[in-house]
Amino acid sequence: MFVITGATGQLGSQIVDRLLERVPADTVGVSVRDVTKAAGLAARGVRVRAGDFTDPTTLRHAFEGADKVLVVSAAIRGAGAITANRAAIDAAHAVGAKRVLYTSHQAAAEDSLFPAQHTHAETEEHLAGLGVPFTALRNGFYASTLSFAIGTALDTGQLVAPADGPVSWTAHADLAEAAAVALAEDGVLDGVTAPLTAPEMLDLEAVAGILSTVTGRTIRRVVVDDDQWRATAIARGMPAAAADFTLGMYRAARRGEFAVTDPTLEALIGHRPTSVRTVLTAIAAQA
Repeated sequence: MFVITGATGQLGSQIVDRLLERVPADTVGVSVRDVTKAAGLAARGVRVRAGDFTDPTTLRHAFEGADKVLVVSAAIRGAGAITANRAAIDAAHAVGAKRVLYTSHQAAAEDSLFPAQHTHAETEEHLAGLGVPFTALRNGFYASTLSFAIGTALDTGQLVAPADGPVSWTAHADLAEAAAVALAEDGVLDGVTAPLTAPEMLDLEAVAGILSTVTGRTIRRVVVDDDQWRATAIARGMPAAAADFTLGMYRAARRGEFAVTDPTLEALIGHRPTSVRTVLTAIAAQA
């Protein structure tokens, strides 16, 4: 049996959909915090069980009978994320899963300027130390983040943010397909993967240019000082911890931590990954 955590989230739900295109529904289980949100999956024949990373006692039941478990990284900031990820990985190991998969990040490193990468690096280390076959899916930077980075640019004509750098923005849909392939097909990805990225890198200057083309309006990139951006973000209601976390993303980007592309994702899914232009067109259409 295949078990996927976070199956009602943005990435997990798409992974389940792609996996169901490859394997029978009665071989798929999901672990979710709120089973009512997974009623649609249950109706399709998927096994739905409650599981919460912050309550490890629930996970053994949620993972029972699993041959492969895909742990979608916890949507938690700080040390709590590492604890939660480890709990899920340990539970998968405890039920005898033959392979444990984890959604990591292309820039996972202990010395990253972006705090999320510390979590991924420590989780990868814990996973590798279990002594069981594993796959750490080093996902490219989620292109959906652009919706936040763009901010009010579509209204104001200005994309205001700290100095950044090139990022290989990658769509959830492509990463979900890759995860489904890794689950369904033995021997496709083993250990820590190559960066699973789209083939192009763009900084926010380039993003502003594409937005201008897509919308027919001039969108100007405006670079602001880190402290100025932080103060403005907090004044607009962003918690200070969240502002510091996000600022780390910009600092890491301008150090070049996300300036990586690799052909592995395209080879794995068998088609060219979604372009940033496509993602930005969708964002603009929803604005």
